[in-house]
Amino acid sequence: MSKWHPFSWQDKTCEQQPDYSSAEALANASDKLASLPPLVSEFEIKRLKKQLAAAQAGHYFLIQGGDCAESFAECSADSITNKLKILLQMSLILTYGLRTPVIRVGRIAGQYAKPRSQANETIDGVTLPSYRGDIINQADFTPEAREPDPQKMLTGYHYSALTLNYLRALIDGGFADLQYPENWNLDFVKHSPMADDYLNLSNMIGDAIDYVKTIPGINTTNLQQVDFFASHEALLLPYEAALTRYSEPHQRWYNLSTHLPWIGMRTAHLDHGHVEYMRGIANPVGVKIGPTMTQAWLIDLLDTLNPEHEPGKIILIHRFGHTQIGEHLPALIKAVKTSKHPVLWSCDPMHGNTKKTSLGHKTRYFHDILSELQQAFTIHNAHDSQLGGVHFEMTGDNITECIGGAMDVREEDLIDGYKSTVDPRLNYEQALEMAMLIVSSVSKIPKPGS
Repeated sequence: MSKWHPFSWQDKTCEQQPDYSSAEALANASDKLASLPPLVSEFEIKRLKKQLAAAQAGHYFLIQGGDCAESFAECSADSITNKLKILLQMSLILTYGLRTPVIRVGRIAGQYAKPRSQANETIDGVTLPSYRGDIINQADFTPEAREPDPQKMLTGYHYSALTLNYLRALIDGGFADLQYPENWNLDFVKHSPMADDYLNLSNMIGDAIDYVKTIPGINTTNLQQVDFFASHEALLLPYEAALTRYSEPHQRWYNLSTHLPWIGMRTAHLDHGHVEYMRGIANPVGVKIGPTMTQAWLIDLLDTLNPEHEPGKIILIHRFGHTQIGEHLPALIKAVKTSKHPVLWSCDPMHGNTKKTSLGHKTRYFHDILSELQQAFTIHNAHDSQLGGVHFEMTGDNITECIGGAMDVREEDLIDGYKSTVDPRLNYEQALEMAMLIVSSVSKIPKPGS
């Protein structure tokens, strides 16, 4: 295999990259990025990898969630706070219900690029480049807005830094204090049919914490703060490479734009640029796998991305759709078990269940999402495997983009609260309900040999 460096991907075929009109402008933006401080540290990344290794052994559970595509315009205190709140609340439910510590990873502070099925979009006979996320171009359907601009990488860096800075301030300031879970409620939870269930659960957790505090010799200061990690799809390779740095203490290269980068099915080809880039970094990496993933392809990916079989390195995020998971997942589980590769299995029940309404809105049905999750837990259990995480596109805001759930969001409701520029997300109540139903589903799965 050829020698790796942060830009060795340039010698490969690279899908989903913007067609910048000026190579000089791209080089200038990349050089400027390379001179700026990193956004995260290798010490945080090593801590995450250690926790993911423990999750592979069943000692942690991973929850990863956030926006389909972040928007520069929504980098605000309220938006960031709400995203943190919902992840904390879901993790609280999962920790208590599964009796397992939870690793919290946001799709945040860098999820500004999105893969697209088509390079161009045509409206009323006018064809323009597709919107690829705020770090590349703008959503407005004009030639100026759709022109890829490498300077947007610097804007994305600054918004990511602002987001991470505020997240750290919230967490370091005690916002995530487990001793006061009632403070995490968003205002509109009181209108949700799930409100009583959540408040009862919150009270039970509070009682449990109060009990722990009465036990002599137990230090409760670690209840006041939590680890929170950032992730995004490592799609825009010039951005990722410019923020890849060599750590002298660890003698390894790290992507310091985020803690956990991942690649999707569209960019997971073995001899292409994204896999080439990901094989050289020391971060844990996620790989999305769908119905077209073969056993041989998957094992070759694992051999390439993790040749040393390092624990905590690989998260396999399957996203088949609720009608196809039963057909495709079992064979991949068997192949990975045979290979002896250590992986953390996570289920993304969102992407395989996208549909269009009669009015043309992209949506997802709550019952389809839940069905894929429930099947995932059952299939892993039946094959002596373990589903160790979940991956959601969701928001802490009161939107209407997915249909169903306890609030009974209907197709006609999408018109009033549809804000996503790309894919539909679970809203606050739907995400909270999903966490409760995960706990309920796991409790009903028979243990092997029972």
